[in-house]
Amino acid sequence: MQIAAPGYLPPGLRVYAIGDVHGCAGRLGALHEAIAADWAAQPAGRCAIVHLGDYIDRGPDSAAVLERLCGPSPIPGAELVLLRGNHEAMMLEALAAGPGTAAEDLWLWNGGDATLASYGAVDASLSLPPAHRALLERTVLRWEAGNYLFVHAGIDPRRPLEAQRSQDLLWIREPFLSWPRPLPMVVVHGHTPCRAPELRSNRIGIDTGAVGGGPLTGLVLEGERLRFLRA
Repeated sequence: MQIAAPGYLPPGLRVYAIGDVHGCAGRLGALHEAIAADWAAQPAGRCAIVHLGDYIDRGPDSAAVLERLCGPSPIPGAELVLLRGNHEAMMLEALAAGPGTAAEDLWLWNGGDATLASYGAVDASLSLPPAHRALLERTVLRWEAGNYLFVHAGIDPRRPLEAQRSQDLLWIREPFLSWPRPLPMVVVHGHTPCRAPELRSNRIGIDTGAVGGGPLTGLVLEGERLRFLRA
């Protein structure tokens, strides 16, 4: 079912945005298949697939998630956008700092131990497959289309868009989540789990807690309409 969206996209562009995966490789595969089927049933002029970050940690198979993201796009020719989540940021910092460091402790405390286990490793001396490391390093903090801004966590509503801090784009909750007034753009984000997608006039949250037993949610935006896919 399509419903009115709080924002708009340029004519001919369809965007599929995917919420927090957290090592749930099976659900990511199922959602990619649903996206491919949706596109095949009714293609548009252009397509972008935007993953909102937090591919790793907590769930059972982070290594398989990164391997899938390194593979072919669900829709050949689609623009693929990989946003950086706070968990990718923590992992990269831990790998750079190495075992026994505060950066490793922070990552492990936030579920990095599950990622290490998926590689058969025990600490941040992990040597990632080159393709996985390259994928993590090329993730970006934000992406825009129409009047939508796609980020992992949200924005600081007290700052202009050009002055946003990476810490907020990766980690923020308040005052972003409860901000009652319009924002410069409609923000599509993950990071904060909810039982169902949160559709508000200034933001759309699509982390529906896949790693905690909820669905993995895909948001479909086109023109001034939206709908959801789930796995």
